[in-house]
Amino acid sequence: MRLINQAGRVGIEVEGRFIDVAARSEGRFSADPMAVFADWAELASWAGGLVPDFSDPAVDADLLGPPVPTPKQVFAIGLNYKDHAAEAGLPLPESPMVFTKFPTCLVGPNAEVPLTSDRVDWEVEQVVVIGREASHVPAAQAWDYVAGFMVGQDISDRRLQFSDKPPQFSLGKSAEAFGPIGPALVSLDEFEDPDALVLRCWVAGEQMQESTTTNLVFSVSELIAYISGYCPLLPGDLIFTGTPGGVGSVRDPRRYLVAGELIESEIEGIGRLSNRCIEKPEAP
Repeated sequence: MRLINQAGRVGIEVEGRFIDVAARSEGRFSADPMAVFADWAELASWAGGLVPDFSDPAVDADLLGPPVPTPKQVFAIGLNYKDHAAEAGLPLPESPMVFTKFPTCLVGPNAEVPLTSDRVDWEVEQVVVIGREASHVPAAQAWDYVAGFMVGQDISDRRLQFSDKPPQFSLGKSAEAFGPIGPALVSLDEFEDPDALVLRCWVAGEQMQESTTTNLVFSVSELIAYISGYCPLLPGDLIFTGTPGGVGSVRDPRRYLVAGELIESEIEGIGRLSNRCIEKPEAP
């Protein structure tokens, strides 16, 4: 199942068509993209046999919003790829480095990204979406709590992030539009191996990142077990699972985003984000 948010209404993408969930279900399910998590299993079962008809419009990339627009919690994991730790010259963490991205930073797959300084960086990431409440979940059972995956960009203002000690991780990664997600929420049954997804990122047409989630230091199952051991994960919550090697801040010379450049972020089996960088608007 590929769940999308088109013009603020939740739908299922089938063969390039937008099947409006509320309309097709005759009100059984809400049009609100967040309401689907009230009973994710029931929606997934209902959507399994859907086929488009002549009345279903084509998916319009210009109308796509974040598939999960207002989660209650957005967790993120630092230094969670072996190749990223190696390029940064840092030892692998002994436990997950958890911080938060504030939900107001979330935007759709084609949103513009205002640059907040001259040191804004890119980080393609696999984003896990929680399908039902998870508290003290053993790693062996963690997949039972996952609704699916999205592509994410953990855009980071390194100037703000490292402006002092300790670092400002959450604020430096939560400016306006610093959390593009989408283009769809893809359910687990669509993946042959959910622990082996290929990620790529391009900036201004130049490939900057390519890796696989087999290089994660802590797997999705381990992350869910770890986080849920301290606080409940709620339906619709997100986990940005970390970025692989290839970010701009550790290149020689360092490379940061410039207004006008396009960030393209892709995960095989999910799709691609295309986010144009723009100058930060002047305050009124």
